[in-house]
Amino acid sequence: MMFDWPLRNISDVAEFLNSKRVPLKGLDRGKRQGCYPYYGASGIVDYIDDYIFDGTYLLISEDGENLYSRKTPIAFKVSGKFWVNNHAHILIEKEEGILDYLEYYFSDLDLLPYITGAVQPKLNKKNLDSIRIPIPPKEERLYINRVLNSFTDNIELNRQTNQTLEQIAQAIFKSWFVDFEPTRAKITAKQNGQDPERAAMAAISGKSLEELDQLSPEQQQQLKNIAVLFPDALVDSELGKIPREWKAEQLSEYFDVKHGYAFKGEYFSDKPTENILLTPGNFRVGGGFKFNKLKYYDGPMPEDYILARNDLLVTMTDLSKQSDTLGFPALISEVGDFKFLHNQRLGKVVGKDGEFHRYFLYFLLKSHRYRGEIVGGATGTTVKHTAPKKILAFMHPFQGELEGIFNMLASSLYSKIENNLNNNKSLEMLRNSLLPKLMSGELGVPGGDSS
Repeated sequence: MMFDWPLRNISDVAEFLNSKRVPLKGLDRGKRQGCYPYYGASGIVDYIDDYIFDGTYLLISEDGENLYSRKTPIAFKVSGKFWVNNHAHILIEKEEGILDYLEYYFSDLDLLPYITGAVQPKLNKKNLDSIRIPIPPKEERLYINRVLNSFTDNIELNRQTNQTLEQIAQAIFKSWFVDFEPTRAKITAKQNGQDPERAAMAAISGKSLEELDQLSPEQQQQLKNIAVLFPDALVDSELGKIPREWKAEQLSEYFDVKHGYAFKGEYFSDKPTENILLTPGNFRVGGGFKFNKLKYYDGPMPEDYILARNDLLVTMTDLSKQSDTLGFPALISEVGDFKFLHNQRLGKVVGKDGEFHRYFLYFLLKSHRYRGEIVGGATGTTVKHTAPKKILAFMHPFQGELEGIFNMLASSLYSKIENNLNNNKSLEMLRNSLLPKLMSGELGVPGGDSS
């Protein structure tokens, strides 16, 4: 059992590399933007033009409110080339499998006895290294890692798959509704005396003209049905060149944006309840939700401000200097056992005629031109704001039938994304139920003796 495993300090099994950390002020990072992650206590803070570390290491939070709330992992493994500031301890292992083991061990460890500071919680190196950790023998340690990593790796694979699926939808949207590639393909084909329809089919499918012949008759007909919706000419408009017969109109012609409700702060809670109050902090940079900083609500609420599946929201407020999430959209994909609440800092998009092509609009509200107008028209200094009228004033060339086809394609991709998200929830629950049993030695190496 675990009490038979030798108790050791972190410095016995891993080396602290804290002396190599270099903090950079935000102003300095702003002048050094690049491709290398810059890590802090709870993850990536920025991307800069250089790195300090190259390899696989374990970071453990040194300070910050997250040491108490544990909304994000306080110990997390990172690999590759990166920079670390002085808010995270950095470790490299002395014995095989130590980093994985410590990452899982700290995910289930009560750190309160080792944290100092009331206003600014801190887990200093001395206190961290004073923790006596049961370290199993190598065979058992690697077995624990293999079992838990099998779940973690599948969760990460699903996450990467979802990222790829969203990138596919994003690429199709940009090709059809931003760059008008099928129309441009038709124009070029006409100029070269080629078949415009086949050129558009190739642009839509991403295949060469020769590869089109290898598709089934049904697939070719589907491509033809889409290709016919793209004209063979671009015309001048308020937005520049757009496909002929498409309409350049404001979003206000088709949509409204509804303000949220001012939920009372006295009922806010960090303690989980069934009511999750969505805030701009739940939006990812680039669009979509993240659920690592949830705010719960345990008070009275009007029924009209309980969100439903497939509701489309946009952020109306942003606390960051760069307006990182201002105006970005997110879709309620699954409510489950929770009630997501619509607060005043978010806008809910509704169609003027009821239902609308929400996946089309979701990607439109992620587009570069839209973001430029929203950020450029933002008000406020410390806190940036936008308003429904500014969002609804955005103009775009519309083609209703094509938007419906894209919406069906994107809906199919997002159905797969949602399945992966649900699968990850199950994997996380199973992994978390096994973790304490493995860490206690209750589940030993098959065929071995953990006592």
